[in-house]
Amino acid sequence: MPEVTSSKYLVMAGWNDVPHLDEKTKAELWDSTPPHLRDARSKGIPVLGSGLIFPVDEALLKVDPFDLPDIWPRICGIDFGWDHPSANTWLAWDRDSDTVYVYDCVRVREKTPLEQAPAIMARGPWIPVSWPHDGLQHDKGSGEQLAEQYRSAGVNMLYERAQYPETGSEDEGKVSRSSVEAGLLDMLGRMQKGKFKVFSNMDDWFMEFRMYHRKDGKVVKERDDLMASTRYAIMMLRHAICPPDPGPLIDHRRNYDWRAG
Repeated sequence: MPEVTSSKYLVMAGWNDVPHLDEKTKAELWDSTPPHLRDARSKGIPVLGSGLIFPVDEALLKVDPFDLPDIWPRICGIDFGWDHPSANTWLAWDRDSDTVYVYDCVRVREKTPLEQAPAIMARGPWIPVSWPHDGLQHDKGSGEQLAEQYRSAGVNMLYERAQYPETGSEDEGKVSRSSVEAGLLDMLGRMQKGKFKVFSNMDDWFMEFRMYHRKDGKVVKERDDLMASTRYAIMMLRHAICPPDPGPLIDHRRNYDWRAG
């Protein structure tokens, strides 16, 4: 009996591949389809895993880059990495409308804190940087905490790791303050309310946004570095600050004059 071989392949078909759908019908289908499913249904693009974490049409997030007002506080989030990229995302906060704007981001691989520090500080040495719990881990060589290594290199790291303000009982606070799901729901809620915008030239950010998904109900921790750094910044948004007036920029916790080098 001859050996039976088989292969699998994926065929994607959209509305334009269906001759009997006229333009009026396509328009009606588009209007009746939730934004996060429009590409999947109209173009045949499959939804990853068991669902996108942010089922929001990216067109609703995108805004053309513009000069940020000085009265808008800024904050940066960092996701530490080595084999996978270390990522930073910069946010500006329009407090009048409670709208957050992602205006810059960067990913680097296999760079030490000392090597990363100049690029972070070049975007504003005064901008506070929010960091995750693994920043408390000690380097095996120097014995210094990871977050402290960035701080020693001149980066304005926040005094505590990324977490929400404490609410309820002490035990409840410990459980919820650094919850990944709470951060994701915070971001999603802002997106759905039109209070989360991203500069349209943030190509790396949008690439991760499109791929960020769950499998079997769990967040897939791959190519999520900018998503994570954005979440850390959102969690500590209350610590965002405005650009300082000209003059010596003093971090009083470290007595460091940024302009003096």
